[in-house]
Amino acid sequence: MSDFTKDIDVLETQEWLEAFEDVIKREGADRAKFLFEQLLSKGAELGIENAYSTAKVKRYINSIDVSEQPSYPGDMEIEQRIEAINRWNSAVIVASANKREGSIGGHIGTGAGAMTLYEVGFNHFWKAPNENQAGDLIFYQGHLSPIVYARSYLEGRITKQQLENFRRQAFDRENAVSSYPHPYLQPTYWQFPTVSMGLGPLQAIYQARFMKYLQARGLVETSDRRVWAFCGDGEMDEPESIGSITRAGREGLDNLIFVVNCNLQRLDGLVNGNGNIVEELADVFAGAGWNVIKVLWSSDWDRLLQDQKGGKKLAQRLSELNDGQFHTIKAHGGAECRRVVFSGDEDLEALAKDMTDEDIQALRRGGHDPIKIYAAYKKAIEQANGKPTLILPMTVKGYGLGEWGESKNIAHNVKKLDTDALEHIKNRFNVPATKEDIENYKLVSLPEDSAEMKYLHAKRAALGGYIPARLENKELLAIPTYQEFAKNLLEDSGDREFSTTTAFVRILSHLAKDKKLGKHIVPITVDESRTFGMEGLFRQLGIYNPKGQQYVPEDKEQVMFYKEAKDGQILQEGINEQGGFCSWIAAATSYSVHKVPMIPFMIYYSMFGFQRFGDLAWAAGDSMAKGFVIGGTSGRTTLNGEGLQHEDGHSHIQAGLIPNCISYDPTYAYELAVILGEGMNRMYVKGEHVYYYITVMNENYSHRAMPEGCEEGIIKGLYKLEDTKPADKHVQLLGSGSILREVEAAAKMLKDEYGITSNVWSMTSANELHREAKKVARENMLHPDAERKESYIEKCLKNEQGPVIASTDYIKLYTDQLREFIPHTYVNLGTDGFGRSDTREALRSFFEVDRYHVVVASLYALHLDGKVKASEVKDAIKKYNIDPERVAPLYC
Repeated sequence: MSDFTKDIDVLETQEWLEAFEDVIKREGADRAKFLFEQLLSKGAELGIENAYSTAKVKRYINSIDVSEQPSYPGDMEIEQRIEAINRWNSAVIVASANKREGSIGGHIGTGAGAMTLYEVGFNHFWKAPNENQAGDLIFYQGHLSPIVYARSYLEGRITKQQLENFRRQAFDRENAVSSYPHPYLQPTYWQFPTVSMGLGPLQAIYQARFMKYLQARGLVETSDRRVWAFCGDGEMDEPESIGSITRAGREGLDNLIFVVNCNLQRLDGLVNGNGNIVEELADVFAGAGWNVIKVLWSSDWDRLLQDQKGGKKLAQRLSELNDGQFHTIKAHGGAECRRVVFSGDEDLEALAKDMTDEDIQALRRGGHDPIKIYAAYKKAIEQANGKPTLILPMTVKGYGLGEWGESKNIAHNVKKLDTDALEHIKNRFNVPATKEDIENYKLVSLPEDSAEMKYLHAKRAALGGYIPARLENKELLAIPTYQEFAKNLLEDSGDREFSTTTAFVRILSHLAKDKKLGKHIVPITVDESRTFGMEGLFRQLGIYNPKGQQYVPEDKEQVMFYKEAKDGQILQEGINEQGGFCSWIAAATSYSVHKVPMIPFMIYYSMFGFQRFGDLAWAAGDSMAKGFVIGGTSGRTTLNGEGLQHEDGHSHIQAGLIPNCISYDPTYAYELAVILGEGMNRMYVKGEHVYYYITVMNENYSHRAMPEGCEEGIIKGLYKLEDTKPADKHVQLLGSGSILREVEAAAKMLKDEYGITSNVWSMTSANELHREAKKVARENMLHPDAERKESYIEKCLKNEQGPVIASTDYIKLYTDQLREFIPHTYVNLGTDGFGRSDTREALRSFFEVDRYHVVVASLYALHLDGKVKASEVKDAIKKYNIDPERVAPLYC
């Protein structure tokens, strides 16, 4: 590709520039602007792309001229017959489901408008995953799942029973299909969840990037694979949809193709009725470094747009209309289109003179023409200019539904069709449906030996098989024991103080160096590496950058300099938690998507995790992702100086909402090591579909030696750290994270100042304790005649003496969930309320979780048990300068 920025004729250039300057001097800036725009428009007309302008994409015509169109490789008649049947069946799937049960829901309009976009892809482009190839990655627009099911039904991959149970998966997932793409519900079918909206485009960018990453590191050959992301124009309003498109342009993700279905409608009305969403998106993406291909007008318009007299005027007229006008024209028929588009100019009127209103109404938009779509798709995969590609096909929402939803604001909500509507679809698309099929909402199929079925199977065979398809690589990884990767962290650290974050980084470094496992490790950071003490990994592993490092870093002479490399192992995402988590998902699903299991470790400020990317974290569970999410600087009082927006006191509550997310809040390095070892074994040896959330702190302190036999308790969520012979007044003290150390200090104060003995328990996971206890409680309820089972926490505490006091750096709800399973008086402390800046000591006092409040809570619990007088509790409150009348932290 030639470099147009190099001046090959300086004299000619100077003449042009001088002439332009002369125009400005003699005729003014407005005249100069006019001439400039004329030049750019002429260049665009002649197919010249200008790097400093989006003029190419600003004209409301197709990006690919008729003269540039490749010949269509398929049998158009057969494909139209197949599409007609799929169109019928997709409508019947939804309509029949809602005929039987009116509240089941579903969507017909989106799929009706996008059908041809998918059929062209299925027939000619999208490679399937199989034993010999990993295939292309397709992010299907969520609301049109019925058209995908319809094709799979025709292919024989989905049964009639499954479609009759559309959206009815509660008790039988295998004999039903889900509402939208959900891998968790259909684990051999869907690869990626794309609902809620916006998550598909964002994930697609980072999947494409991760493919480049795997290729650069020599782990997987991905150069012949593409990522296709289908989404709606209304969906592009989601910040996630376009938030990382500059990353795709910057990194040259030429393996990425966005197809934004521009039917001009959102769920309720128009996306940009007073403007033009196609042009808006074209400008945004072109500015971000993407190729832009517009597919606006079908072949039906070619003759009109190429007319010597009226063609240019027609293009100009079309470019002057806004989306609201286009929408209304289509809804109101050919006469309205004639009035708005083909009137007011004799050349325009002449274009439509011999056309009836029905002929005009039949003029299709580009997204309904397989010839135009094929040309766009082919150009997208063949243009080798190092850019991702955006395809903008204009379609009609509810295409083919006529008065029942075509180009109507209600199109998104159409889920019920009467027999007249089905009759209309049959006649409009020549569907081979009988009267009985119409009356009974029956699916249409074809004989296996029919020309259509032979064609259908042959096309998919040429592309490697059928899609959607999700495969799983059963490869097991050789996981070292925690004694191997954390041997220096299992002993008492003595006077040496460090944080659990430091312990994590040491473990990560060791794992990355492991000869067998190291290449599978994917460290992911969101521009906080230095905060977490990870800069030592820069030189060891390198930061991935597809362009390498085209500059000399200012800290080059330092041991831990900022090293970028084409084959770097660290994914540095910048200040971008959602993008970082999408990279994490890409790595965490690599065992399925790329047949190579990877172990991602993403570390970030815990406050900016589930609170910011919670929707994606839920999607990760749906995707059956595997890996570790590390919430750094966690704890509302432990990250002390940063204040309200930084101090995390609830991420474990959010993690607990995700069924297959396993969460822990360890205090000591050996606990962290045991949890990481168990997690890797569960995910990469046993093959379980879970992922881990672990919080680590930035507080430095000495670490205990690992007690014997504590592994089971660490994993289950609770083990006894200090066992003391009970006196008459005895308590059970539970703690986690940094607050466990306050609990330990409180135990000593209780003994020294009040003669009260205690057992100290490390509660590594209230969430795991709660889940196991709820599971046991359910079994007991459903088996009332069986011997009552006990939960793990009940077994731990039932024979212990005294009340239980639980203290954490998280809101009280975190430990409140254990209340019904604790067979003693129970008091819990937590950090309810907004955070604020201060010292750790002050914050722990403010939130009432410091050692003094643990002592007071213990005395109060003993008072409830009749062991301590109220006056003794009041004396302690006074002694520790606690103001009993101050407003609770939650309301401060």
